[in-house]
Amino acid sequence: MGTKGSSSLWRRKQVHHTRHGDIELAKHLRIADLVSIGIGSTVGAGVYVLVGTVARERAGPALTISFLIAGIAAALAALCYAELSSRCPSAGSAYHYAYTCVGEGVAWIIGWGLILEYTVGGSTVARGIAPNLGVFVGGEENLPWLLIRRTIPSTEIIVDPCAAFLVIIVTALLCVGIRESARVQAAMVVLNVLVLLFVAGAGSYAGSKNGWKGYEQPDGYMPYGINGVLGGAATLFFAYIGFDTVASTAEEVKNPQRDLPLGIALALFICGGLYILVSGVIVGLVPYNLMDPDTPMSTAFAENGMPWATYVVAAGAVAALATTLMGSLLPQPRILMAMARDGLLPPFFSTVHPKTSVPVNGTILAGAVAAIMAFMMNVDELSGMVSVGTLLAFTIVSVCLLVLRYIPPPDTSKPVFPSRTSEGLPVVPKSPSRPIFTSQYPIFSPVLTILSEASLHSLPGRSTYGDYASSASSIGSPLQDETEELEEETRVFEIPPSYSREDLQNPLLMLEQPTNLSEASREEGRRHAAGLAILGVLIGVILISLATAATALPALLRWGLGSLGIPLFIAASTILCLIEQDDGQHKFGQPGGAYFTTKTNLPFISYLML
Repeated sequence: MGTKGSSSLWRRKQVHHTRHGDIELAKHLRIADLVSIGIGSTVGAGVYVLVGTVARERAGPALTISFLIAGIAAALAALCYAELSSRCPSAGSAYHYAYTCVGEGVAWIIGWGLILEYTVGGSTVARGIAPNLGVFVGGEENLPWLLIRRTIPSTEIIVDPCAAFLVIIVTALLCVGIRESARVQAAMVVLNVLVLLFVAGAGSYAGSKNGWKGYEQPDGYMPYGINGVLGGAATLFFAYIGFDTVASTAEEVKNPQRDLPLGIALALFICGGLYILVSGVIVGLVPYNLMDPDTPMSTAFAENGMPWATYVVAAGAVAALATTLMGSLLPQPRILMAMARDGLLPPFFSTVHPKTSVPVNGTILAGAVAAIMAFMMNVDELSGMVSVGTLLAFTIVSVCLLVLRYIPPPDTSKPVFPSRTSEGLPVVPKSPSRPIFTSQYPIFSPVLTILSEASLHSLPGRSTYGDYASSASSIGSPLQDETEELEEETRVFEIPPSYSREDLQNPLLMLEQPTNLSEASREEGRRHAAGLAILGVLIGVILISLATAATALPALLRWGLGSLGIPLFIAASTILCLIEQDDGQHKFGQPGGAYFTTKTNLPFISYLML
């Protein structure tokens, strides 16, 4: 009994496994929708506050350097999500990846951790709407009677009807449909971006008039040293979180192999550019030690003779709160639906509305819980758990990518290439053996490979087989006349009659190929060595993290943990770089997906260090 229960904790599922009778979500999202969702979930009201807090307490005028370092770290995490979401395009995000690559027990913890993260984060965001709305009416006390915060007599509970009302509105919008909610979020994102561009433009004009006095400080550009810049980057890292929301919509994307990597990359690039632009302007307007940590942008404009800009900044903050709240409530019902599909939750959560194609039960329940918490609970004490859940999810995603590259499950090693599409046309190979864009430096290959594979996938007439790819049209395809020649020149795998169409739609299903004993033994040894190396990397990261972050421990013990963790991390990383990734070929992943050709995992190993 104990052995059976223990084995179930590490039981892994197929990449696109769903129970019979499950209704999949409608595919309405394109690159523009994903970019707006990513920007809306990332550029929250925190940037309107973090600029002042980090500049005053940690980075000083070097705030732009902190934003740049945090952006690089976020880009490494985004690369992990980009590859996993394109290879495993299904609802559930990090929960789905953990269940596929690690096991059921870890997936269970990650799933509930994500639900707690999004619920607490959404409630915290909603409680910030009332102070920003009060700017337009001269204070919170001048808001309509129903929206004013009140303290319950004989208690210390402060109820916030405005926060609960906003959560209810966003929940109702999400129930209407993913297409409609994406359009509303796009409109709010445009407003938020325009406000940030106004801050950069008007601030540059004001700075040119006052001579950028914020940069003329006697203690230099880095008053707190390099440690202050790195500490500020650690705080600002959470200003980039939001691309995981894009990954949670993978099942609703029309072309996930192309759109998901590009959507995540573009959203993160735009957010990073806005952050660096705005921070560079604000720290030049006011000396960092005189910044208001609560309202840095408004006070900076007020001190430069532009008090009316307060209303523009408040409008941007309201738009940012609304889009961030939508980004917090959007993934929750999809994670609940994925867990219900896998039998870890009641089927109640897997119900999809036939007209809107939305998991309406999970959406309503998640919205109700978030509304109650936003209405009457002080979630400031729980906000720290959001950071813990986020880092845990990002770490598991990085581990999942290493597992999928080196020791994938037995049924996720090689794609199936059917001989013909549903229209009867021969399959055209999706890409050459090597990408169009390459780099002599392997660390840059992932980004270039994503773009090259996405470009190949967007060529007209490319045909693909499976649930998530679009087939070539039988009329007007420029490649149609050459299909007979390509069929003779291209190696096509023969499909045994024992494999059904449903089996072929699994993007990572491997057809059994006869192997001799020596090859099987060599492959087993490779997988065993890779597994130990991945475990060594993870243990090394944990030891290094304890040595650097656990300040309560004695200095000698921290030194010992670091002395053990650093060599272990370097040795395990070196072994991983020497081991071939699943026989060194593109043997797994959905045809036409974003493949990474480099054998070096430095981007992902570097992210684990964070």
